[in-house]
This record gives sequence, C-alpha cells and structure tokens, in this order.
Amino acid sequence: MVKTNDLSVGEMAERAGVPVSTLHFYEAEGLIESWRTSANHRRYDRRELRRVAITRIAQSVGVPLAEVKEVLNRIPRTKAVSADAWERAALPWKAKLDERIEMMTRLRDQMGYCIGCGCLSLDTCPLYNGADQLGRNGPGPRRWIGEAQERA
Repeated sequence: MVKTNDLSVGEMAERAGVPVSTLHFYEAEGLIESWRTSANHRRYDRRELRRVAITRIAQSVGVPLAEVKEVLNRIPRTKAVSADAWERAALPWKAKLDERIEMMTRLRDQMGYCIGCGCLSLDTCPLYNGADQLGRNGPGPRRWIGEAQERA
C-alpha cells in the first residue's frame, strides 16, 4: 500500500536533484532508507529528502560519507525532527568544519608561497623551511598537515 507521503524512486531523484543511481548508492551506504511495495517498487518517505540534501551539501564541502552517516544516525526516522534535534546531531561537525574553513582560508591566502615540504619551490622554500627542517617531521606539506594535527 502506497502512503500519500511516499515518493517513488524517480520522484525522489527528481525532487532531490540527484540521479537514481545516487539514491541507490546512498541507500547502500546506509544514509537513506526505502521500502518496497507489494509489486516490489522502491518507495521513499518524503522525510528522506532532508537526509539526501544534507548528504549532498556535506559532500560538497568535503565531509566524508562516514561522518555524514554518523550525524544522520543521530536523527530519528519515525517522527518529524525539530531544528534543535538537527542542530544537536550536527554539533560534532562544528569544530571539524571550522578547521576546514581555516585551512581553506590559509590555502587561498598562501597559495603563492611554499605551503610546506613538497612544494618544490627551491627559490622560496629556504625562506620558509630552511635546511628542510619540516622534512624531518614526515613527507608532504608538513607545515599544513602538522599544524592541523596539532590543533586536533
């Protein structure tokens, strides 16, 4: 029996602005859920649209799907969810997103300079990383990675 609040997979994809394959992928990853009719047609509760929207937005700013799933798992599926409940569920993202914003701002502002070992800018690296001091801390952009790990 089809409920009036439910959407077919095509309706869900159209309304969410994603291909049907994305819905199937999100479902396989446990981010959204569907149910089957007696004719074996996939149906989605309209409330799943919010989960798709949050997943898409989070992905667009680089939040891994595993983290998205952690947040979505804090949200009940059986009732309407208040704005406060969404905010509480997403609270663990705040610090991580603030860190990403800071990192992206630094990248934007310092892109013209050496951003740590590995940039291959022999003309400027001695100014920022004399005698390759940062290389002793490991490979890659140590100035960035090391500072981000120290703040975590």
